[in-house]
Amino acid sequence: MKILFVINNYFIPGNGISASARRTVKALREAGNDVRLLSGCKPTDSPQPAFPLKEFHFPIFQPLISSQGFCYASGDKKTIDEAVAWADVVHLEEMFVLQWRAIRTAQKMGKPITATFHMYPENILTSLGMGKWSWANRTLLKAWRKHIYDTCVQVQCPTENVLDRLRRYHFKAQLRVISNGLIPDACIRPLTPPDNYLDPERPLDVICISRLSKEKDQTTLFEALRYSQFAKRIRLTLAGNGPEARHYRKICDRLLQDGVIRYPVQFVFLDRQGLRELAAGADLAIHCAHIEVEGLSIMEAMQQGAVPIIAEGRYSGTSLFALDRHSVFPVQNPEALAQRIDYWLARPKERWEKGWQYVEHMKNFDIALSAQKLTEMFQDAVNQKKAR
Repeated sequence: MKILFVINNYFIPGNGISASARRTVKALREAGNDVRLLSGCKPTDSPQPAFPLKEFHFPIFQPLISSQGFCYASGDKKTIDEAVAWADVVHLEEMFVLQWRAIRTAQKMGKPITATFHMYPENILTSLGMGKWSWANRTLLKAWRKHIYDTCVQVQCPTENVLDRLRRYHFKAQLRVISNGLIPDACIRPLTPPDNYLDPERPLDVICISRLSKEKDQTTLFEALRYSQFAKRIRLTLAGNGPEARHYRKICDRLLQDGVIRYPVQFVFLDRQGLRELAAGADLAIHCAHIEVEGLSIMEAMQQGAVPIIAEGRYSGTSLFALDRHSVFPVQNPEALAQRIDYWLARPKERWEKGWQYVEHMKNFDIALSAQKLTEMFQDAVNQKKAR
C-alpha cells in the first residue's frame, strides 16, 4: 500500500509530533508498506522527503513558532499534486494550511484521507496565553473538525481520552483508538538495586522529560518541592528544550537560594540513548502536563523502570497508563503531587518492584502492534472510498 504522510517537518528535533511520525513511518515500512513524505526538507543534505517543500517563515510570529520546536512548510501546489497522485491513501499528521491544501487535492483526485489527532487546541493557545479561553478552544476545535477531520474517513485517537472528546464534538470520521506506540527498547535498568539504594542519605533522582512550555506545567513540580519532606534529598533533572527554559532556570535558582532544595536542578537535552539511561537511573519520573494527548516521553521512562507520577485531568490522556492511584495527581495541584512524591520516595522496596511492573506494562504498547492496526485502518479507508 502506498501511504503519503503529510507533515510540516518530519525531521525537526524536540517536536513530539515529528518524533512520533518518524517512529510510525519506520514501523509501517518494516511491516511492508510503501510510505513517503510530503514535508519540509531536512536541514542536512540527506535523506530528504520524497516530496520536499521549502520552509515557510511567518512574519512577526516566527520567533514564537521556532521557540515551540516547530516550523511550517510551504504549500507548493505542484509538489502537493505530485505527492497525492502517487498515494493510495493520504494521511495527515497535523491540521494546518499544508494539510488543508493536501485535502483539497485529495478530494479532487478521489483519494481517501486519514489522520492522527496529535494535539488539542489548548496545546497551541496556552502558548499564546489563551489556554483558559474556553470559547476560543471550542471554536478552534470546531474549525479543525469542519475543515480537516470531517474530510477524513478514519481518524486515529491515541487514547480513549481523545476518543471521548472527539465524540462529544460529533466528529464524522470513524474514530479508532490506536496508541502511537513505543519502540520496543529493552530495559537497561539493573535487575537488582544498586548497593546504596536504601541509604537514607543518598540523593534521590527525580526526572521530568518534556518540552519546557506552559502546557507541560513544570511549575507545578517546582511548587510541589516546597511541600515535599524529601525536597532536600531530591536531585531534579529536567530533560527538554522550550520557550520557558530561561524562566524555569530562574525559578529553580530561587528554590536553591531559599534552601528548599540542596542540589541544583540540572537542565539537559539528550538523545534517545541518553534519555533511556536517565530514566533507568531515576527514582521517580514526573509528568505534570495538563494538556496531553498521549505522553510518549513518560511512557518511555516507564519502559526503563521509572515509577511515574502523572497529572490527571480533563485534557490529559497520559494518566490512563498509570497502574495505581499513587501514580496520579489532580492537574495543577502541587500539594497532591508532593504527597505522591513523598509516598513513593518513602517506599524504596515497593518502588523498585513497581518499576518492573511498568516495564512489563509498556510491552502492551509496542509500535509494531500500532503499525499493524494503522495498516488495517489505511486499508479500511481505501475500501470505504472504493465502496462509495
